[in-house]
Amino acid sequence: RVLDVGVGANCIYPLIGQREYGWRFVGSDVDAAAIANAQRIVDANSLGDAITLRLQASPAAIFRGVVRQDEVFDLTMCNPPFHASLAEAAAGTQRKWKNLGRAAGKATTAVLNFGGQGAELYCEGGEEAFMRRMIAESAALRGRCLWFTTLVSKSASLPGVYRALKQAGVLQHKTVEMAQGQKKSRLVAWTFLDEK
Repeated sequence: RVLDVGVGANCIYPLIGQREYGWRFVGSDVDAAAIANAQRIVDANSLGDAITLRLQASPAAIFRGVVRQDEVFDLTMCNPPFHASLAEAAAGTQRKWKNLGRAAGKATTAVLNFGGQGAELYCEGGEEAFMRRMIAESAALRGRCLWFTTLVSKSASLPGVYRALKQAGVLQHKTVEMAQGQKKSRLVAWTFLDEK
């Protein structure tokens, strides 16, 4: 049973996880329109018994208000917002276009060259702040989830993430490096449970 934090409008990870592995999902998002669209996809595929969607009413919360008192998860997953603001996201796009050798005139009118809207792309403090909040909130669920995970796009975020894990008192954490072409990212996983 998996909790997908920031499930998005396309509900892609629950769809794949359910179809390929038979996993059951709860997907949460702060965007009501994203939840509504994801629900249409779940309904169109008759997956209501396997995928439950919940609106996160508080943009400042991650697990609070979504995870119910009696719920237990094997895994939580998250692809957090990478940027601290829309301006930072747009600047990243300009940098990418420039690195691709695009003309300056075209680069200034280019739309974002990655998918996502609003809360999917940015939050106050960027990905590191988001992940620190996530780790702090995960401590309240320490006996109710086996592994918490998050994608980490920026290697510069890792020291802050590791400090937050230590402060939260996790018993074990792992970092899995990933790369596709020149893009490098990593997955950080942590647990409050011991081997037993």
